[in-house]
Amino acid sequence: MLFLRGLFDRLFVAVAVVAGGLVPGFIAQYRQRLGGRLDQARLDLEPWQRIADQFYQGDLNKLIQYHLSSKDATFHAEGSVIQSLIVTVQRLQSAVDALHSSLFHQLGYLTLHADAGLVRATVTDWVPTFALSIEGVLFALLFGVGVWLLFHLLWWLFALSGRWLLGTVHHGYSDGAGHLVRTHHGFEEAGANRSRRQTRK
Repeated sequence: MLFLRGLFDRLFVAVAVVAGGLVPGFIAQYRQRLGGRLDQARLDLEPWQRIADQFYQGDLNKLIQYHLSSKDATFHAEGSVIQSLIVTVQRLQSAVDALHSSLFHQLGYLTLHADAGLVRATVTDWVPTFALSIEGVLFALLFGVGVWLLFHLLWWLFALSGRWLLGTVHHGYSDGAGHLVRTHHGFEEAGANRSRRQTRK
């Protein structure tokens, strides 16, 4: 048992450190895809920005209000499209800015705000790369230690539950008539009671 524990112990640490070292590379590839989406959104908005520059001193909000106030349904719908493009650019820009901070901040941001579709696309084309920066190596080691501690906690709980089950088996069993027979202390209560009844008879 100790040999298996030591083997699993080392295996978990090694796998966890390697897995932790791959996380920064995944975040970098996710960030690249996110930047591509931002570039595309800016390209989609650029024609409208040129119109705003020409007629409204670059104020897109005035261009949007002009479209929304139109009674023409098509022209009115274009105002909503421009609004949507602006919101998309702002949202993607905010995400890109958040992913240019520290590695730990990036991981926290992705944990709470990751785009599910972008994550799936990144996983599909993901090329595993191990981070060799100081921050990346530090994260890999901390990740490995965290998994190692989790492994020991689970092992301790497993061993504790096993000892509890074995203790239950050793401390008592049923005599077939619903009476508890205690064997750990060297006597059998049900058997003793049965003998006393027979003696009285």
